[in-house]
Order: sequence, then structure tokens, then C-alpha cells
Amino acid sequence: MSGASAKLNTFILGYARSLDLGGNSGSIGLVLPYAGIDASGQMTTSGQTEPQATSVTRYGFGDPVLRLVVNLYGAPALPMERFREYRQDTIVGTSLVVTAPWGRYDGSKLVNVGANRWSFKPEVGVSQALGAWILEGALGVTFFTDNDDFFGGHTRRQDPLYAAQVHAIYYFDPGLWGALDLTYYAGGRTSVDGALNDDLQQNSRWGATLGKSLDIRNAIKLYFSSGVTARTGTKFETLGLTWQHLWGGGL
Repeated sequence: MSGASAKLNTFILGYARSLDLGGNSGSIGLVLPYAGIDASGQMTTSGQTEPQATSVTRYGFGDPVLRLVVNLYGAPALPMERFREYRQDTIVGTSLVVTAPWGRYDGSKLVNVGANRWSFKPEVGVSQALGAWILEGALGVTFFTDNDDFFGGHTRRQDPLYAAQVHAIYYFDPGLWGALDLTYYAGGRTSVDGALNDDLQQNSRWGATLGKSLDIRNAIKLYFSSGVTARTGTKFETLGLTWQHLWGGGL
């Protein structure tokens, strides 16, 4: 498909639990997305010599995501009564994100909600508090398994996708904060049956988030992101609203 454009609406249900991992704080989380895709573009099918305008709509559950986070330094696991006294300085942590190929997928279709492959993203990051500011940086890489049922039984492979992120977070008061984010992606070139596609990614994106605590158990976040430069793959805008509810742990 060429000249393609798409609109993606996603509802995400997530669950996260804090952990004590050898005296260090951590967490495990599960995300289950439900997505709707409306795409259009030019496509040449068997028996045609000229591309024809086409549009597709897909709805269904996407690939579930599991995330494990372990703080290696600066963020000990604390009971609730001591956590209220904790003040951040320097934190070093690592995470692993695993995406499972269990979302809706049809190998006879080019556009799908699921990806029909596993992916694994290890990441390491540093967070530093400076008064009301928190500055963060992270480096990660995503590895992909092959999709062996890509659009009619072909095999689609993707090279590792490298990412670097920086975040600047400011606390206006304990219950209100804002963040500016910048991410750079490189790599991720794909091939179909060994034939390379012209989709090497060298892209940067920026974003902003505003978070507000409603009470001890509930918080909301409004976020936005957009492409800054894009060789291919990430020229899109994202707008979202998140509601978070906490329970347990003596709240």
C-alpha cells in the first residue's frame, strides 16, 4: 500500500502491582489494548497494473504487553508509613517489556490490529531529582521475532529498533505535575521474504504530559505527542487521557 494514512483509536486497560525485589522497589504491569483502525491508500492487487484507491477498517483486541521494572539503586522498597518520608535523589533502574502475538490478526489482510510476532524491549534509565524538577534519561532496544504469516503467507522480519528518551518533569505542587519528553528512534528496517523495504527509521518525537491527583486513590493524565523529524514510520500525532486508580498497601 502506498500513500497510506490511518487513524487509530485505542482503549487500554492496564494493571500494575508494586514489588519488593531483594530490597529494591519494582513493579509488574499488564496492558490489554482494544483498537480501531481506519486506513486508506493506493494498492495494486493481482491482475491489476495500476494502483487503486482502497480503505479498510479493523476493530479488535491488540497484542497484550507485560512490563517488569526493577530499580537497582536509589529507590528501596518501603512500607507505606516510610514511603511518605522518602525523598528522591538519584535512581537507576531497568525494565523489560514483552509483547505477545495474541491480538486479532488475519494473514490474508495487510492491515491488522495484532502483529503476529513477539517483541522484547530491555531498557535502562536514570532519574535525578533537582528541587521541583526531575530529569530522566533512558536507552532501550526492541527485538522482534518473525511474522511467518504476513499478507498471504510471506515472512516479514524486522531489525532491532533502538530508542533514546529524555524527560523533564516539574512538580507545581505534590498533586500536580507536568512533563516534556523527547524520543529518538533508529533502525527497525523490515524485509519480506528477504527483500528489504525502504523503511529504515531515523525519527524523533516530542510530547507533553499533565498529571493531576484527584485524591489518595485516583489520578488522571492528559498526554500529547507529535513527530519532530521522520524518515519513515512515526509521522503521526497522539492524544490521550488516562485514569489511574490505586488500592491496597494500606491506602
